[in-house]
Amino acid sequence: MSSVSRAPFIYVAAGAIGMAAAMGIGRFVYTPILPGMMDGLGLSASDAGLIASANYAGYLLGAVLASGRWGQGRERGVVLLSLLANAVLAAAMGAMQGLAVFLLVRFLAGIASAFVMVFISTIVFQRLIARGRADLQAWHFGGVGAGIAMSSVMIAALVLAGAEWQAGWIWSGALSLAGLILVFLMIEPVPAPAQKPPAEPGLPKNPALTRIIVAYGLFGFGYIITATFLVAIVRQGEAGRLFESVVWLATGLAGIPSVWLWAIAARRWGLASVFAVGCVVEAIGVVASVALGGYAGPLIGGVLLGGTFIAITAMGLQFGRQLAGEAPRRVIALMTAAFGVGQIAGPVVAGVVADRSGDFVLASLIAAVVLLVSGFVAYGAGKRA
Repeated sequence: MSSVSRAPFIYVAAGAIGMAAAMGIGRFVYTPILPGMMDGLGLSASDAGLIASANYAGYLLGAVLASGRWGQGRERGVVLLSLLANAVLAAAMGAMQGLAVFLLVRFLAGIASAFVMVFISTIVFQRLIARGRADLQAWHFGGVGAGIAMSSVMIAALVLAGAEWQAGWIWSGALSLAGLILVFLMIEPVPAPAQKPPAEPGLPKNPALTRIIVAYGLFGFGYIITATFLVAIVRQGEAGRLFESVVWLATGLAGIPSVWLWAIAARRWGLASVFAVGCVVEAIGVVASVALGGYAGPLIGGVLLGGTFIAITAMGLQFGRQLAGEAPRRVIALMTAAFGVGQIAGPVVAGVVADRSGDFVLASLIAAVVLLVSGFVAYGAGKRA
């Protein structure tokens, strides 16, 4: 059977479903479930930050492992096994207790989500390019926003049903399992290539490439603080548990078209400039989430977070690939490593700062400053490219 035997939209839908299950739910459902865990288990902000960082450490390791050549020709099988692991590990979070257990489970879930992201993107992009529909790639990333929106609706339904936080994890596992079934049906197996491609050369020595790698790492630190603690910020404001789901829903809905919209701007003004503007926009949202209070601040923060972070992540990688010459896999691995270090450090720092200050205001201001620095460095990379 040909690797492009199905309509391009089938592959886009399959990719979006996989991204929704592994990223929108598998990675980010922790955010709306977290306040219930903190209240029910007495977790501190530092504990919550450690659990989040364990997931991001797993994601970093998974992304680095996925950059190797072992997975070539096995992409579909790795995606399906990783989606199964993602579902089981999500359910396990609701069935077990203890900080050490949470750290281990979320670390393993991070590895699984990274494998899904890398390998399903490889499958979808190859098949879209073969059909001459590379323009549809942006909608593949929109699955992250769709998964976030879906998880917010799920959490709202559980709140109305009077369910405890454990139910959020168990139902997340069920949704992830449904995603696995759909991906299995929509992406058909293909024969492995007869020969593996040759090893890539080293990365070129380029100041612009160094700058975008640094900017990408700073962005990982800056965005993840709000992405982890946004719903906890809403809980501290006592706006109500349903409003927490509304904020997370707004975040997800804003993320669905974000890559497509920012890509239009990037074609006109360049990837580096739009990366920098996106960082400024997100910094405004981060400050608004803690400075405005009431209903407006968290909603603005959620919309600006969802409307930027997926797109900035994609554009940063795209710019790095442009600068990497004949070594696109090497630069993706290196940028993912820098991004991962930022993601790991962000929740730990924010958790400690929040415990000492009593809220997330100072932690969010730190995140906003780091985002602005990231944008400045990325803009400089564009000038040197």
